[in-house]
Amino acid sequence: MSSINKPVKILLVSASVGDGHTQAALAIKAAIENHAPATTVQVVDFMAGENSYLNTLVKDVYLKLIDIFPDMYDLLYRFSQMPPGSKVQSLMAISMKRSMLTLINTHRPDAIICTHPFPCGAAAYLKRTHRITQPLIGVITDFAIHRFWRYNETDMYFVATPELKEKLATQGISLPRIHATGIPVNPKFSYIPEQAELAILRQQLGFSNNQPILLIMGGGLGLGDLEQAVLALDTLLLPFNLVVVAGRNANLRRRLLAKTYSCAHPLKVFGYTRHVPELMSVADLLITKPGALTISEALSMRLPQLLYQAIPGHEEENAAYLTRKGAAQWAHNSQTLATTVQTLLTNPAQLDYMREMAALIAHPTASQTIATTLWQELFQTDTALSR
Repeated sequence: MSSINKPVKILLVSASVGDGHTQAALAIKAAIENHAPATTVQVVDFMAGENSYLNTLVKDVYLKLIDIFPDMYDLLYRFSQMPPGSKVQSLMAISMKRSMLTLINTHRPDAIICTHPFPCGAAAYLKRTHRITQPLIGVITDFAIHRFWRYNETDMYFVATPELKEKLATQGISLPRIHATGIPVNPKFSYIPEQAELAILRQQLGFSNNQPILLIMGGGLGLGDLEQAVLALDTLLLPFNLVVVAGRNANLRRRLLAKTYSCAHPLKVFGYTRHVPELMSVADLLITKPGALTISEALSMRLPQLLYQAIPGHEEENAAYLTRKGAAQWAHNSQTLATTVQTLLTNPAQLDYMREMAALIAHPTASQTIATTLWQELFQTDTALSR
């Protein structure tokens, strides 16, 4: 692709379905701005503005579906991966094209990066119909590839693993367009504190004992039955601290705060917090639904993971990948959760092994690699962009 001789403008389009897609976009934005400080990078939520109806649809239908009828969601997910799903894929892209064109005309970017398949599909349709010409880049933020990501008009893909690169190539995307970089995470998750720093961090976070810390998370929306997880773990006789991040789930946070006095184990409850890197650094085990950003952050911190209540489809594939690589174990219900925690806390060698496996598959510098690759392939000869 040809270079340009002016300050670059990049449009990074995410979607506020949970928090992961947005966090990935922000990590890429920071890396690009660090690599090329003169660049203007605008992060936009595709679910806002003209597409606010999508936000309502997701919150009112999608979240209730995975909570109340997970088997139905699983069926719909699998159907969308089959050949008839291509019609749904095309209809969604066409229905969102006007909103995408409005964004592009407003920001007039030199390149478009999408961390969610909805805006990527809309932009691909606009390229196919010759309405736009900008390079289109897709950053797939799962350890799986849904067919809604696959468009011949996407000029460049960034994927989590070499296995996904090969899989995407078998689905018709040429290998030179695919880069296996890992999932982009905030650089804060690449810092592993020394023991002396950890002791200070524990005190700052309010942990006055030396007992293990179990960190329980449900993503930015606080999904999953975290309350049941706390109750199941509290039946164990082992000493440990419980820390729950309830995200934006205010009802869950209130219910858990009410249990802090009756819980047999020390229990701390956070809402949406920016202290997740610190919490992960002091934790001995992360218990979480396998959202790709959360588990990628934990991999970067070399934190052993126990995956719990995966959403059917992409999160199950995320869980399968981590367990296959030895960096996590998978508990399918609260009873299995408690027995697995019992086994892990009484077997330090297993936790050490999981840390080693996490280090092998982690990509803490993925966002920097994405920024560098973009410049090499899109704007390589533009000296105005060099640091």
